[in-house]
Amino acid sequence: MRTVLLILFLVGLLLGTLAFGGYIWSQLGDVEIGRNGWIALALGTLLSLGLGGGLMALVFYSSRSGHDDQQHRPWNDGTGDQP
Repeated sequence: MRTVLLILFLVGLLLGTLAFGGYIWSQLGDVEIGRNGWIALALGTLLSLGLGGGLMALVFYSSRSGHDDQQHRPWNDGTGDQP
């Protein structure tokens, strides 16, 4: 039940954000974006999504490969000796 509520909340947040963005866009009036502006907008969006996705992939890879396990042990003092 909590998962369903979380998903509904996130979908509502997404729809609210899209509605707000559409409202602001419509209030701009006769502002035009040229071809270079659209290219810059598309490249910036794609690079941001790629960077975010790449960093998340590194986090998942590090977590699943066990690289983080050594740092979470309470006896890790750098010597490798267990108590």
